[in-house]
Amino acid sequence: MPRTADPDVHVRRRAQLADAALEIVRRDGIDAVSVRSVAAEAGLSMGSLRHYFATQSELLAFALGEVERRIRERLAALDGSRPPREVLEQILSLLVPIDPQSLLEHEIWLAFVGKARSEPALASLSERVYDEVRELIRRHVWEVLRVEDVDVELASDEVALATEQTYALIDGLVLHAVMRPDEWPPERIRSILRRHISTL
Repeated sequence: MPRTADPDVHVRRRAQLADAALEIVRRDGIDAVSVRSVAAEAGLSMGSLRHYFATQSELLAFALGEVERRIRERLAALDGSRPPREVLEQILSLLVPIDPQSLLEHEIWLAFVGKARSEPALASLSERVYDEVRELIRRHVWEVLRVEDVDVELASDEVALATEQTYALIDGLVLHAVMRPDEWPPERIRSILRRHISTL
């Protein structure tokens, strides 16, 4: 009988290749990622890698999606039963570098975002993630205001403004923490997030 491919092996191999690409981005920069370099990093032949990814853009898009998937898993594990302000703080804390792993992921994310300006395959993914993060923030900002009885007539304007302020703060914290991690320890970042949330 002909052998059939094991889907679990396929999934694990793609994750292995994504990890190899992410490690190259971290160590050598995004321009060092190629079919050859990722195959070497993963200990595979170039032909084997091309079985999973036909182009460099496909490989980069998958690696970027892997970072996104890991963040989604952490978001899904949050305790949504807590008070809205606490839930919002939990969510925002997952969107900024507050430990070595998230710092690495954000370093990689910024490298991909820069590359996305000239790579259509990456640009569409980057824009989708950007919009989804904004909607996530908006939804939980709205919940904070709703629970605290903000005037319904003002709520939509208040939510829109608070969402943009919060997203701008997140982007700024990410950039500062990646550029100068020694000056931006986790507690400083958390303190700024808590102070911002208290002003909503």
